[in-house]
Amino acid sequence: MKRRIIGTLILLFSLGGGWIWMGYDLFLKQPMNIGGETLYYRVTPGATLKSVAFDLQRIGVLEHPRYFTWLARLRGSNRVQLGEYSLETNITPEHFLDKISNGKVVQYSLTVIEGWTFRQLMAALRAHGKLLITMSDASEDEIIKSLGITEKHLEGLFLPDTYLFPADTTDNAFLRRAYNAMKTHLQKEWDAREENLPYQTPYEALVMASIVEKETGAPIERPEIAGVFVSRLRKGMRLQTDPTVIYGMGDRYEGNIKRKDLLKDTPYNTYTRKGLPPTPIALPSAAALNAAMHPTHNGYLYFVAKGDGSHYFSKTNEEHAKAVREFQLQRRSDYRSSPHAQP
Repeated sequence: MKRRIIGTLILLFSLGGGWIWMGYDLFLKQPMNIGGETLYYRVTPGATLKSVAFDLQRIGVLEHPRYFTWLARLRGSNRVQLGEYSLETNITPEHFLDKISNGKVVQYSLTVIEGWTFRQLMAALRAHGKLLITMSDASEDEIIKSLGITEKHLEGLFLPDTYLFPADTTDNAFLRRAYNAMKTHLQKEWDAREENLPYQTPYEALVMASIVEKETGAPIERPEIAGVFVSRLRKGMRLQTDPTVIYGMGDRYEGNIKRKDLLKDTPYNTYTRKGLPPTPIALPSAAALNAAMHPTHNGYLYFVAKGDGSHYFSKTNEEHAKAVREFQLQRRSDYRSSPHAQP
């Protein structure tokens, strides 16, 4: 009799264990209850794998939270990492466990556009929505100090590129990353630069690259544009480039440059001052940096916008004056400046 009872109990436990195992196996293979659209779930500070499992049950996503904790124990994945995770419509518990245990958080992107000013960059950071803004009211000196950089001005120090980052990345962390990217790339280009360029430091080359960036309507012309400015520097001619004047005007610029603007002296007015302006005037692209370090040597000293984004280049003032009469009589909105003869 006792043997029969024991046998029955063993059979019942075996059947029960089999049903549990079948349920567990089915749990592993079936997608979670996400619905028709991707669900975004945030693991917050203090969360454990168990609390995540039961929270997912609460919102109707996970039917068997204990199975999920068993799975974690079997896989040795009891640790969860903070952040925002995406749960696609076909995601399985195994896949989700892999995400939260390995920190595979959702990555957002922001493209820093070549030619932006630092003010435009900060506006893009504030408007993104997934970045944590900590420096909205900070002064330039405060931002410089917080980033731990040695330059005295922020303009031009951040490399244009598309950056991926998780939600709640701070604006400080984003800027630090873009700054380090520019610093690394600038040094690489500086180390590979051609000899006898009229720059004493990488920073001066960065200033030149920013001017090239703002002057270039056709990217293929960057080396030629750089060549014109390098030639003018070597001859002691003023650069006479409108983008530097516009930058120096600041909020006074309303879309057009007048003769009085060209005559009004500012540290950035390359019509009134020789040499490079004191800082970059925009964020130069990697291509503009390369052009500044490897300008085309063609003897050109002048260029004028043709109205289609490209330029006509000249070696003499006479040729340039003729080109100005031909191309500038009907300026278009994509007009770029044209250096003048040395006064």
